[in-house]
Amino acid sequence: MSSLTTARLLLIAVLCLPGAARAEAALSALARPDPAESESVDLGATTQLTLSLSQPVLWQVYTLDDPRRLVMDFGEVAFDGVDLGPLAASDRVTGLRSGPVRPGWSRLVLDLAEPMAVETAGLVTGAEDGSALLKLQLAPTSEEAFDKSAGAPESGLFALPNPADAVPLPRRRLGDGPTVVVLDPGHGGIDPGAEAGSVAEADLMLSFARTLRDELERAGGFRVELTREDDRFVPLERRVSIARANGAHVFLSLHADALAEGRASGASVYTLSEEASNEASRKLAARHDRDDLLAGLDLSEQDDRVAGVLMEMARRETRPRSDALADSLVAGIADATENLHKRPRLSANFSVLKAADIPSVLVELGFLSNPGDRTNLISPAWRRRTAIGMRKAIEAWVESDIDRAELLRQ
Repeated sequence: MSSLTTARLLLIAVLCLPGAARAEAALSALARPDPAESESVDLGATTQLTLSLSQPVLWQVYTLDDPRRLVMDFGEVAFDGVDLGPLAASDRVTGLRSGPVRPGWSRLVLDLAEPMAVETAGLVTGAEDGSALLKLQLAPTSEEAFDKSAGAPESGLFALPNPADAVPLPRRRLGDGPTVVVLDPGHGGIDPGAEAGSVAEADLMLSFARTLRDELERAGGFRVELTREDDRFVPLERRVSIARANGAHVFLSLHADALAEGRASGASVYTLSEEASNEASRKLAARHDRDDLLAGLDLSEQDDRVAGVLMEMARRETRPRSDALADSLVAGIADATENLHKRPRLSANFSVLKAADIPSVLVELGFLSNPGDRTNLISPAWRRRTAIGMRKAIEAWVESDIDRAELLRQ
């Protein structure tokens, strides 16, 4: 179902309400779910989901991969204090979470045990009390078909505003003024990340990001921005846009892993895998606003092929700089903590590493599933030592990168 169809269904639904209910809906977008009237039911190979709401709201539904999940966006539903366990009664639903994603919008996420496609979806209205039922039918599909269809639809109704409503800052040459570092504390809001008992990755990474920011600013020569300052949800690609809007020289995404099995421990640093680069360029060129792809280069009049070529040219120059930054961080963390993963330098297809023009790395500081790492991560003293090591590593990289650029200019 396209986002345009979704929008039309909802507008029609609101207009068909009784007069009093229509006036109330127009005045307030806040709806409340009714768990008693909500359910998930397996009917043979298909699964039917019903979410009861106190009133109609704007909505859209889509699937995402890695991990497989069904996502429902609303404007706005108050999920606080509501037990939506009935929606996870299906054997095909392995987890459920909900909450606000930004002012005026809410999200409900269902983890899927197997590839499922949204076969039908619709909002049923007309009850005298003004309530509404969102009904979905999921049908089994292949892994290939699920991967192909996964992704948020383009929709003006659910479009995110530009970070701070700002035009991307022109990026100064490294060395001409402070080095701009954007720190990205992973997860947040309805996405707590890895958890171990009462410890959540999102909280730990925000604490560490603040420690690292303080260390960099105390050293001088840095301007540091965070992609989130509190416990809120920030979409992955929006995190990169925040970096670009601030004219970042460096983008560091901060995480702490967890494994259900095994004894993995220690820190590791990721860069974008070369195998993912061309595909990353194509997907970004197809989805993003052109002027948000490369700072200082207007791609608004270019087609996808030209935009992709220009992005790949930028990535060829940025990739070795990201690799050098990652190597420096591995050395810095090793010197400060002596706590590295057995394979401390890795590459992967992480969305937050796909900026073509900003040296970007993802740092896994440790494993919450490992008792020793967990003790380290919750220790302010350990976080401070690690921040000092990372600060020294970034300083060494900045000096080396400036020298490299000078040699190229000669």
